[in-house]
Amino acid sequence: MRTSVRTAAALLAALTLSALGVAGTSSASADGQPRTTAALEQVTDFGSNPGALSMYRYTPDGLGAKRPVVVVLHGCTQNAVTYFDGAGWQQAADKHGFSVVAPQQETANNANRCFNWFQSGDTGRGSGEALSVRQMVDRTVRDLDADPSRVYVTGLSAGGGMTSALLAAYPDTFAGGGVIAGLPHGCADSVVEAYNCMNPGVSKTPEQWGDLVRAAHPEYTGKRPRASVWHGTADTTVAPRNANESVKQWTNALGADQNADATHQLPGGTTQSDYQDGDGQVAVRSYLVDGMNHGTPVKPGEGCGKAGAHFLDTVCSTSYLTRDWGLSN
Repeated sequence: MRTSVRTAAALLAALTLSALGVAGTSSASADGQPRTTAALEQVTDFGSNPGALSMYRYTPDGLGAKRPVVVVLHGCTQNAVTYFDGAGWQQAADKHGFSVVAPQQETANNANRCFNWFQSGDTGRGSGEALSVRQMVDRTVRDLDADPSRVYVTGLSAGGGMTSALLAAYPDTFAGGGVIAGLPHGCADSVVEAYNCMNPGVSKTPEQWGDLVRAAHPEYTGKRPRASVWHGTADTTVAPRNANESVKQWTNALGADQNADATHQLPGGTTQSDYQDGDGQVAVRSYLVDGMNHGTPVKPGEGCGKAGAHFLDTVCSTSYLTRDWGLSN
């Protein structure tokens, strides 16, 4: 059970994040409860759920066995439906044939529904919200006979910070992840530090950042999940500096070059930079969207998501994530 001290810290953090402008659209009924759509089903009894999260899932019609799973983590004040719809994950799942798990934070844990990315009790292996998400993955793999070697995670803002934590704590669960307008793993372990990490940001050496990843699961010696980092250059909520620090963290953890091996220009003023590991494989990718503020890049004109608060019409990040993970047809 969650302690009153922990809850108070989460509520204070929510106020801090709210003051910084982390907000989003929320689909809610008159009683304030999040609406569900026919596309998303709520799943209960998925484990001990120490993080007290809610689980929602989408399974395309006719989805066969041994298909991938993608976990999508909403931003503050959003919910599972908001992010699933806004970022275009139903269309992507239907097109490429994978299931989607959409964890939902609840106001009892955090007043603004922010995932508690800065609290060690929620980000550590085997505890809190991180374990709850892992249990959702396990339940989905069992229910759908999905491929446990092709599980991926992405999230926006606080969801991006939790994505970093999950990649660090559960490298044996996730094959890849996408941190969107998020933060490096281990950047903060208190409300004050969280505020500072978000803006102006915190600088560490690549090795210091990498050590935080390795410390999340010290016994792990296997292959680590590939990472991509998405950020707008005009983000005033989570400073763009965090993108560079995240690249430093994951290139070090994955044994990749600190300098980009290739750079590409994409639509929407987006610059893609590739960082290769010792085997010549792209281990880390960064995507910087010129002039974009805080949010998930979408492209409704191409059938990719819906423009709105913190869903910004620039480039389809969902399409590039599925490409990077090898899910695209």
